[in-house]
Amino acid sequence: MCLIAFALNPTPDWRLVLIANRDEFHARPAAPLAVWSDHPEVIAGRDIEANGTWLGINTRGQLAAVTNVRLPEPPRAGLRSRGALALNYLAGADSPLQYLGSSAGKLIEYGPCNLLLMDASQAIYASNQTDVPTQTLASGIYGLSNATLDTPWPKTTTLKQALADWLSRDRADSTDLFTALANPATPPDSALPDTGVGLARERFVAPAFIRGREYGTRCSTVILVAADGSGVVTERRFGPDGVGLGETRILFRWP
Repeated sequence: MCLIAFALNPTPDWRLVLIANRDEFHARPAAPLAVWSDHPEVIAGRDIEANGTWLGINTRGQLAAVTNVRLPEPPRAGLRSRGALALNYLAGADSPLQYLGSSAGKLIEYGPCNLLLMDASQAIYASNQTDVPTQTLASGIYGLSNATLDTPWPKTTTLKQALADWLSRDRADSTDLFTALANPATPPDSALPDTGVGLARERFVAPAFIRGREYGTRCSTVILVAADGSGVVTERRFGPDGVGLGETRILFRWP
C-alpha cells in the first residue's frame, strides 16, 4: 500500500472515509478483496506470497493499513513481512495501543513501514522510521505515502485535497474518489522528493496512479463508513499498464 488519504469523523454524516492505492510488482500474487475463510471477521485483499494484507477491516469496527517507507538502501535480511502487521491486528482482539505493545506489533521486527490502526475509540499512526513511534490522531484529514504521516509529497497533498473537496460536496457516490485515485499526473521535477532512488525512479512513482509493465498500481480501494456504522468497501484491481481486472464491493456494519 503506497498512497492513502483518510478523514476521521469529518462531518456529522461520516465516521470514516478512506481512499488508497496499493502499488506493487505485478508478478507478486494477490487475492481480491473478500471475507477470509480462515478469518471470517476479516475483510481484505490478501498477499498470497506472505499471507498478509496491505489494507483491511473487520466486523468489530477495526481497520489496519500498512505502507512501506522508501529508503535508498534495501532493508536488512531477516525482517518479518509488513503485511502481517495488518492481518495480526485485524484477526486479534487488542486495541491499537495494546497491539503495538505486543510481540506481534513490535515494529522493529519489520521492514521500514508506516502503520495505521483504528477501532471504535481511537486511531493510531505508528512508524519504525520516526523518533515518536506512535501518534494518536484527532478528527481531521490525513495523508500517507512512502514517507511519514502528512509528508507533503505532491501526490499525497493532491489526494488529501480531493478528499476534502468530496466531503465539502456531501456526496455518497464514490466516483470522484476513484477518479482522484486514478490521477496519472506527474509533478514537475522541482516538486519531487529526493529519497535517494534517482530522478528517473522518483518520476515513475510520483503519480497517484502508477502505470508500468512490471510495477504499478495494483488496486484502488474506497472505504466509506457512515455515522451509524453502516459501511461499504470497494476495490478496483489493475494489471500491467493499468489494465482493469475487476471490482469487488462488500457491505458491512461496524458497532
